[in-house]
Amino acid sequence: MAGLACTVVAIYCSIIGVFAAAMIGMVWAVAFDWADGLIARRMKGRTGHDQMFGGQLDILIDIVSYGVTPAILLLSYGGFEPIFLVGAFVMIAAAGIRLSYFSTFGLAGGSHYTGLALDNNSLILVFVFTFEVLLGSDVFTYVLYGTGVALAALNVSQIQTPKLSGNPANVWMLGLYTVVMTAIFGAQLI
Repeated sequence: MAGLACTVVAIYCSIIGVFAAAMIGMVWAVAFDWADGLIARRMKGRTGHDQMFGGQLDILIDIVSYGVTPAILLLSYGGFEPIFLVGAFVMIAAAGIRLSYFSTFGLAGGSHYTGLALDNNSLILVFVFTFEVLLGSDVFTYVLYGTGVALAALNVSQIQTPKLSGNPANVWMLGLYTVVMTAIFGAQLI
């Protein structure tokens, strides 16, 4: 639930236009999502019902964290102009399709996703947002829109991407990435 709390903060900060804080919330949501999965798999005494409930809760949180939140970010950054509704819809629809596909078919070969996993959306958008200061808001609006729609296309594509969250080395890299992004965007808040 810590990831969901970070997501709510990211949504709120996106709506009020404090985008640096929104980026911090988005990256921490991924970190907590990965940690939550690792902890859940290591818990002793989990029943099949516990696993099913946790899996369904994870999917619900994922669509909010990695579909709705980036869409709200896009809408807010675009000043809630109607043209941004199209991109927001595409992002949320792709997230819904992606999660429905995964819920139905699972991992391909037990180790790869079909389509780009949704958590990558937040990680990539946070990285792309580091260029906002360099590009200025007029140009960055197009970059953000294009990136969001491109990620949506990758989410529903047939590309095979490895499951990153189960590998301890990747978890350490995510931890480092989270700390670095928090420092970069935290400095903008001072």
